[in-house]
Amino acid sequence: MKLLIPFLGKTKESYLEQGICDYAERLRRYLSLEIKVLKCSHAKNDSDQVIMAREADLLLNQSAAASLTVALDPAGREFSSEELAALLDSWEQQSLQTVCFLIGGHLGLDERVRRQASLLCSLSRLTFTHEMSRFILLEQLYRACSIRAGHKYHK
Repeated sequence: MKLLIPFLGKTKESYLEQGICDYAERLRRYLSLEIKVLKCSHAKNDSDQVIMAREADLLLNQSAAASLTVALDPAGREFSSEELAALLDSWEQQSLQTVCFLIGGHLGLDERVRRQASLLCSLSRLTFTHEMSRFILLEQLYRACSIRAGHKYHK
């Protein structure tokens, strides 16, 4: 199973970029991971709706060929680390080829992305920046993989 995670733009905070790179490398020990940095340009006077629509186009284009699309959204279902590990197991048992995780930009996700996602997942009821969400998602996916492998990381 391959995980595809498109990022809307580069991670600007160096400490988050370092953490993202670290957990991406750790995660690749367990499964195939592809992170794509998408370039999303907009004019200063573009409305929030226009920006979100452009971002939705980019994200949905990336997820079009995925077997399953998971959109990160505050209204989504929250999973414990053990439940996420079980979910990864389930997806592997279903022989899913590619699971795509979608994270919105600083404005969040366009409604089209939410509607087309197979699953809405919340990282927390707390609010995080989209850059922090990248880091947290990768750490949690690594934690889930370590649980599946029987390692003590999750304790």
